[in-house]
Amino acid sequence: MKRILFFLLLLILFTIQSKAQTSTGVEMADILRSSGKIYVVVAVIGVIFTGIVIYLFTIDRKLTKLENEQLHQKQN
Repeated sequence: MKRILFFLLLLILFTIQSKAQTSTGVEMADILRSSGKIYVVVAVIGVIFTGIVIYLFTIDRKLTKLENEQLHQKQN
C-alpha cells in the first residue's frame, strides 16, 4: 500500500512540474519547415519505416516456411 501511495505521489509531483514548465514552441521544427528540409526528414523516416516493415515481412515468411518444413519432417 505504501508503494502505491509513493508512486501516486511521484506521479502527481511530476505532473505538476511538467505543467509549471512553459513551452516557447519547437524552434527546430519551425526552422526545418521554413527551409523545406522537414520534407527530407519525413521522407527519410518513411524510407526507414518501409524498410523495417519489408524486413519483418520477409523474416515472417522465412520463419513460416521453416516451421512448415519442420512440421512435415516430424510427420514423416
